[in-house]
Amino acid sequence: MTKHIFVTGGVVSSLGKGLTSASVGMLLEQRGLRVRMQKLDPYINVDPGTMSPYQHGEVYVLDDGSETDLDLGHYERFTHSPLGRESNYTTGQIYLKVIEKERRGEYLGKTVQVVPHITNEIKNAILGLASPDVDVAITELGGTIGDIEGLPFLEAIRQIPLEVGKENCLFIHLTLVPYLRAAREMKTKPTQHSVGQLREIGIQPDILVVRCERPMGQENLEKIAMFCNVEKRAVIEEVDKTLSIYEVPQGLVEHGLDKLIVEKLGLAAGPLDMDEWWDMLRRIRNPEHEVTIAVVGKYIEHRDAYKSIYESLDHAGFAHSSRVIVKRIEAEELADQGPEVLLGGVDGILVPGGFGMRGIEGKIEAVRYARQCEIPFFGICLGMQCAVIEFARNVLHFNDANSSEFVDSTNHPVICLLEDQKTVTDKGGTMRLGAQPCILDEDSLAAWCYGEKEISERHRHRYEFNPEYKSQFEEAGMKISGTSPNGTLAEIVEIPEHPWFLAAQFHPEFKSKPLAPHPLFRGFVEAALKRHQSRVQVGL
Repeated sequence: MTKHIFVTGGVVSSLGKGLTSASVGMLLEQRGLRVRMQKLDPYINVDPGTMSPYQHGEVYVLDDGSETDLDLGHYERFTHSPLGRESNYTTGQIYLKVIEKERRGEYLGKTVQVVPHITNEIKNAILGLASPDVDVAITELGGTIGDIEGLPFLEAIRQIPLEVGKENCLFIHLTLVPYLRAAREMKTKPTQHSVGQLREIGIQPDILVVRCERPMGQENLEKIAMFCNVEKRAVIEEVDKTLSIYEVPQGLVEHGLDKLIVEKLGLAAGPLDMDEWWDMLRRIRNPEHEVTIAVVGKYIEHRDAYKSIYESLDHAGFAHSSRVIVKRIEAEELADQGPEVLLGGVDGILVPGGFGMRGIEGKIEAVRYARQCEIPFFGICLGMQCAVIEFARNVLHFNDANSSEFVDSTNHPVICLLEDQKTVTDKGGTMRLGAQPCILDEDSLAAWCYGEKEISERHRHRYEFNPEYKSQFEEAGMKISGTSPNGTLAEIVEIPEHPWFLAAQFHPEFKSKPLAPHPLFRGFVEAALKRHQSRVQVGL
């Protein structure tokens, strides 16, 4: 029978439930177990696709086109769990399913209620992960204990042990022990209250993972264990990691979390094999090189808006034994101050995706600066579109060139709306989404990076390179090196005469892992490193 692990959080949000869940999944996989991962989000949006990055951070896209919570990025980076639509449920999705069933008459005239109808639908979503080829299903519950919107999810996971057996379920609660500098002591009371709220609902945590900024000491550990009714060995200290999130699994291993889970669930697990991970951590802690990459975006102040891009840059750095220093540049500030002021001294420039007009001119200026100064450049989604617009304006001399997303009346719409998007009116889940095949030109930088001709990458966009301008761009020196299989959609553009200039319409950051960096990020960081080393040699 598939065993179930439920991960909840208390005291405050943003404690790192996603990272902890992903780390648990990885440790169990490294013991030879087959794991599935899932996130339950209590908000009413059907998915995060229509939410602002300021509200939610990045929207993480899966192969099947699902727009999901950013924590699923952690799941994919840490584990090999197959992820799809069943891996991320929201209150909106659950209620939508129940309402659709009610409209079809499937409840046979019964009064539809939160309990049992909503909770049953939540349980169906959770138990749907169970199958003969899954040893452990890990379900993370978003939000914090005490949130009104999370109560139906808590009630659902309370009921599951009654159906599948308590011996087949494990509850992990992630909480916080704050340090009060004025009093010079750590406070366990918030954790006690958080666990108390869980117990009032009917859930007794089996394991507590306690976040703290410094070691909490034996006395506090014993106090938490006693007042929260948890074994002392099941209070797992998780001290803040200042160097890398990829240190989290090591701390959990040192405190015996993987052994405890295997024991409590009676799992037939093998020995833990973390040699590759430990070797990666040694490279992270002792980098041989350093490289500075500027990320020019419009949501820079919200770190989670470009979460996967920052992680992918780190992954590429690990592969080259390099520390990647990310210089976050607000696109609007760059437009005001100029690229010479804000981009001087960087080794590479990356322009990420986004929507809307704000910051576009700053992004275009960043592209121009990278192209003219021969600085390695990587454009992603909107970053590719900005590269196309910049080339049209400054090389082809189409002075008013633009995207029809921004200026519908432009004489040169070098970026235009996808044909099948022209009749779309709804916003949610209607873009070009998910994995799409791409054919690479054999004689291209892209093919050299990938080492193959046919690839598959994840998309999230409505606009594309206008094919009517293809010949003019290629004659002027911008090559379309990756296309859809039928050759109609431009997926990658590059400038062969430039040291490293490549832009992709898709989102390669969604397929990068710490032990398997994405080929394009790896190639980009390698080019930036070469530039850095050449500049050092000449004393710049």
